[in-house]
Amino acid sequence: MPNEDASPAGALAPADIEAVDAHMAEMQAVRPTKKWRTRTLELLGRPGVREHVLATVRGYARGDRAAPCEWGPPDLETLVADREARGYVWAAALSGDPAAFPELVTIFRRTSWLSRDYFGDEKLANATVNALGACDHPEVMSTLRAFAEQVGYPGGRKQVANAVRAAAERQGLTPRQLTERSVPDHGLGGDGSTARDLGGYQGVVAVEDSRTVRLTFVDGAGRALRTVPAALKEPFADEIRRLKDLAKQVRGTLAAERARIEALMSAEPIWTYGEWRRHYRDHPITGAVASGLIWEFQHPDGTWTAATPAGATLVTVDGRELPEPAESAGVRLWHPLGAPAAQVRAWRTFVTDNRMVQPFKQAFRETYRLTPAEEETGVYSNRFAAHIVRYDQLYALFKQRGWTANYLGPYYNGYAGEAKGVLAEGEWRVRFFHEAVESQSAGTPEYASTDQVRFDRRVGRAWREVPLAEVPPAVFSEAMRDVDLFVSVTSVAADPDWIDRGEDRFAGYWRRAGFGDLTASAETRRDALARILPRTKIADRCALDGRFLVVRGDLRTYKIHLGSANVLMEPDDQYLCIVPARKRGSRTIFLPFEDDRLALILSKAFLLAADTAITDPSITQQIRRG
Repeated sequence: MPNEDASPAGALAPADIEAVDAHMAEMQAVRPTKKWRTRTLELLGRPGVREHVLATVRGYARGDRAAPCEWGPPDLETLVADREARGYVWAAALSGDPAAFPELVTIFRRTSWLSRDYFGDEKLANATVNALGACDHPEVMSTLRAFAEQVGYPGGRKQVANAVRAAAERQGLTPRQLTERSVPDHGLGGDGSTARDLGGYQGVVAVEDSRTVRLTFVDGAGRALRTVPAALKEPFADEIRRLKDLAKQVRGTLAAERARIEALMSAEPIWTYGEWRRHYRDHPITGAVASGLIWEFQHPDGTWTAATPAGATLVTVDGRELPEPAESAGVRLWHPLGAPAAQVRAWRTFVTDNRMVQPFKQAFRETYRLTPAEEETGVYSNRFAAHIVRYDQLYALFKQRGWTANYLGPYYNGYAGEAKGVLAEGEWRVRFFHEAVESQSAGTPEYASTDQVRFDRRVGRAWREVPLAEVPPAVFSEAMRDVDLFVSVTSVAADPDWIDRGEDRFAGYWRRAGFGDLTASAETRRDALARILPRTKIADRCALDGRFLVVRGDLRTYKIHLGSANVLMEPDDQYLCIVPARKRGSRTIFLPFEDDRLALILSKAFLLAADTAITDPSITQQIRRG
C-alpha cells in the first residue's frame, strides 16, 4: 500500500497542499486584503509552493484532466466550483512568474464568455482580471485594452477599468497616462508602415488614414497590388498569413484609439506638448487619429490657439503655420462647446473645403446645453422622454456605445430599464431610464418608451446623484449626445413605412416625432447640408427651409425632414414612403462625418430632383396620385 504522505520529486505533500488550499480559500473577493497578500508571498517563498500554484493555474487554464497524480491540478469545470480558485489566480499573479500571465488570460477568457470553450463564472472572471492588473508583464495593457472592448457581462468593463487603475497606480501614473503609453506600434515605422520582402515583391502593411489599414504587394516597378500575386500564394503562404494577421491587429488598435480619444471629449485632459508629440502625433498608429483632429495649443501668456497637425507642422483655421510650442506648453482637444460660434463655423468650412474626414465627429459635433426646463426639474432631464423606440435595436446600441443596461423581459422588474454610461475617465455617470411599452406573458418587449436622464458623480467607490447644474458642461453635452443618438436611431419615427402598415398604436407619436422640431444632431445635419449642397449638381433644385430640405422635382416639390428623413409632398403635405435599399452603392459625395441619416437624406434628394426618371412603381404611384 503506497505511503499517503509520499509525493513526486519536487512536489508538495498532500498535507502541504491542504494547507495551501485552506489559505487560498480564505480569499473570496475580487482583490485580496493586505494580510492575505502578505501571507501568500510568504508561502510562495517556500520550496514547491510556487511550482504547485503555477501547475494548478495551468491545469485550470488548459482543462488538463490527465493529472499526474491524485492531488494534481483540477480542470476548469472543477475550477468554477472551487473555493480556492480566486486565491490561486491571485497567487499566480503575485508569483511574478511571466509564465502565469498567458494562463490567467485563458482563464479570464473562458470564465467571462469570451471563449467558445467556456465555463462562465462572473466572480472568478472578476478576480482573474484584477489579478492580471497586478502582473508585471509587457503585454498586460494591450490585453486589458482588448478585454475592455470585448467584455459584455454585467460589471465586466468596470472590473477591467479597476485592473487598469491598479496597474497605473503601481507605476505612479493615471490610467489614461498608462494607456496612452502602452499603445502598441506593431512594429510599424514612423510613417505608419512596415514592409516584408517576398520573392521580388514587397508586402506592405500601412496605415493610410484614421480608418484605413491596407495590405498591398509592390512589384519591382513600384506598382502596388491589393490582391496577392499568383506567384506568391504558395511559396510565401505563411508570410502572407502573418501580414494579414498584422493588418488585422493594426486595424483593431486603430479602432480602439479612435474610441479612446473620442471618450476624452468629456474628460478635457491637458497634456504637455512633449507628451502629446511623443504619444499622439508621432505614434505610427495614434498619429493617424491625431492628425485628423483639431487641437488647442497654449501660448506663454496662457491663451490658446486651435490648430490641426499637417505632418510636423500645425496649421490654424486660416491656413497659417503655428510656431512650434515649448515642450511644457499645454495641449488639449478642441471641443465646439467651448468655442465661439464664428470659430466653429470657420472650422466646419475648413474641414469641408479640405475634404478632411475626421476620425470622429468633432468640427460638426453636436453640443447640448442646459435648458430652462432642465434648470426647473433640477436633478433630471425630460428632453428625450416619451419616445417610442425599437427595444432590441436600442439595447444593441447601448452595448455599441459602451453603456450597460438590464435587459427588459418577463421577469421581476423586467419592464423598467436603466442604462448607464461612464464619462470623464470614470468620474461621472449618466443614467437613461426606459420601460417596456406593454406587458407580455413571454418574450422580450418589441417597443420601449424613453424617460428621464440623471447624473451621478463618483465619491470614492460609490456614486452620488447631483443636480444637473453641477454637471460639467462637457460631461452633460457628451452624455446627452449619446442619448440623442439612442433615440433618433431607434425611434419608430425613423421607419419610413410605419404608417403604411396600418399600425395605429403609435401613429400619433410617429407624426409628431417624424416631422417635429429638430434635435441638436439634426441641426448639425442641416449645417452640413448647407455646405455640401452648393457643390452638387442638384444645388439649384434644393433649399433648406426650417426643419426640411426642400427639393424641386419636375412632377412635385418635396420636403425631406432633417431629423427622420421622412418625406412630404407639396402642396398638401401628402406623405411619400420611400424605403431605402438594403445595399447602398459607393458614396460619390464627400461627407465631413459618418452619418447614415445624412447620406439617406442626400440620396432621397438626388432621387426626387429627377422624379421623372424614377421607375419604382411603389414610388411613382404615390407621386402621380396627387
